[in-house]
Amino acid sequence: MQPAARVQTAIEILDRILAGEAAERALTNWARGARYAGSKDRAAVRDHVFDVLRCQRSCAALGGGESGRALMLGHLRATGLDIGALFIGGSYGPAPLDEGDAPGQAPQGYEAWDMPDWLGEKLSASLGAQAESAAMALRHRADVFLRVNTLAGDLGAAIAALSEDGITAEPHPLSPTALRVTEGARAVARSRAYTQGLVELQDAASQAVVDLLPLQPGLRVLDFCAGGGGKTLAMGARLNGGPVEAHDADPGRMADLPARAARAGVQVIAANAPQGPYDLVLADAPCSGSGAWRRSPEGKWRLTPQALDELVQIQAGILAQCAALVAPDGVLAYATCSMLDEENEAQVRDFVQANPAWQIELTRQFLPDDGGDGFFVACLRRTIAK
Repeated sequence: MQPAARVQTAIEILDRILAGEAAERALTNWARGARYAGSKDRAAVRDHVFDVLRCQRSCAALGGGESGRALMLGHLRATGLDIGALFIGGSYGPAPLDEGDAPGQAPQGYEAWDMPDWLGEKLSASLGAQAESAAMALRHRADVFLRVNTLAGDLGAAIAALSEDGITAEPHPLSPTALRVTEGARAVARSRAYTQGLVELQDAASQAVVDLLPLQPGLRVLDFCAGGGGKTLAMGARLNGGPVEAHDADPGRMADLPARAARAGVQVIAANAPQGPYDLVLADAPCSGSGAWRRSPEGKWRLTPQALDELVQIQAGILAQCAALVAPDGVLAYATCSMLDEENEAQVRDFVQANPAWQIELTRQFLPDDGGDGFFVACLRRTIAK
């Protein structure tokens, strides 16, 4: 595919996303019908689409509209690429520029943050002076991070093994097990280090959340919202191989976990109906995902105030469910990949005020400025017997 054809394809995919189709589905559906597109073409089209989605509001301002074509024009104007060399018409390229493609205005305020106004206001209320830098960080592509499985080797061994497959990685300060991939990220899943369980794909802040949990071998531990199991496996490594019990409201999300656990050398026990008491329960609750919008940028355009309110209610219900599973003097760890106060500090404060048998031992908010995604974690200890 020529560069112009890649741009036209991205425009068509963006139009499908704007019509309501999920970004990953739109890209997958296109790729299935585009046998002519090589791996570099697919990667380039994907990059165009996600670069626009991260900066959709400012692209609309610069492009003078909200269609796929206008958004791509705004993106190209922001990056300084030669638009005339790409909008060339013909069989595969976008139609040449006309009077309807006049440049728009420079983005202002929350538009420049690439946030809906209501979310910009909530982020400002939650983070204060740090809000703008956090929002601006979400406009850029996230780094690829790996977690070194300490059951299989150390950072040096992982770096050397990755290097054999052309992948360059370096330690990252957020976690002692974190590596940031600086070259060859698309080859990770085929690398020997990955297929043999020496490394797992996991954001550095997600690893740091697990680092803060009071884990030690011999504890009975439950990951209540396990999902794909990234934190389950990280906890298992901290427990010298487990066991860790894993539960999810949708067991299908854990479909790949048995194979991942076997590769990592971690004993994971599926808990369809968890029975306490547990020494530690991790509730990595469903959330807005605001801390991870670099990876899933359409989320910030599709989230609504009503949906956020519903998530806050779900989180409160999960905290109540998990609290009932914790042993006396046990720990309930609550985590989100959010930067919004009502999902984080306020949620924990409300829980403790309503449940005097619990006290807050620690809270920590990670922001994209720290290098990884935006994550929140709180550890609550039961101080009075049930």
